[in-house]
Amino acid sequence: MAKLVYSMLTSLDGYVEDAQGNFDWAAPDDEVHTFINELIRPAGTHLYGRRMYEVMRFWETAPTDGDEPEAFTDFARLWRAADKIVCSTQLVEASSLRTRIEPNFDPAAIALLKATSERDISISGPTIASLALAAGLVDECHFFVVPTIIGGGKPALPSGFGTKLELLNERSFSSGTVHLHYRITT
Repeated sequence: MAKLVYSMLTSLDGYVEDAQGNFDWAAPDDEVHTFINELIRPAGTHLYGRRMYEVMRFWETAPTDGDEPEAFTDFARLWRAADKIVCSTQLVEASSLRTRIEPNFDPAAIALLKATSERDISISGPTIASLALAAGLVDECHFFVVPTIIGGGKPALPSGFGTKLELLNERSFSSGTVHLHYRITT
């Protein structure tokens, strides 16, 4: 059975973007990016909502000609090799390969995907992750806490959601970013 793994870069105060929708403060350096690549390497499928997909589809055409850092080109290759499922009522057609659009988030379909997949499934984006968390589908969380406080915006976790966590791993990086890896234990 595959695990559903929620991963996000977040500010110290728990936001993935500021009140204006900016998240440039969260751009990982090469050290963090290389670590992220190793985390997503086992994932066979990425699950996104529309907004996160629109951000991530950059990787479909990102340059891999050698002028970019290795972590950058490695991530582009990993992203292109994985299947993508986008839950959206607004998108009709995918603009990347290996991508299918689903009109809504269906917990039963995701549970079946977990049960039948040989490789883990990553979920990114706080809106879709909140649905998966509420449905009890998320097995693990990876939070990359960036050393900045933005004072408001879109939270990484839904309001009113509570669960018990087991810390599996932690790591700090030279940039001050800290990785926290938890298993949901409820």
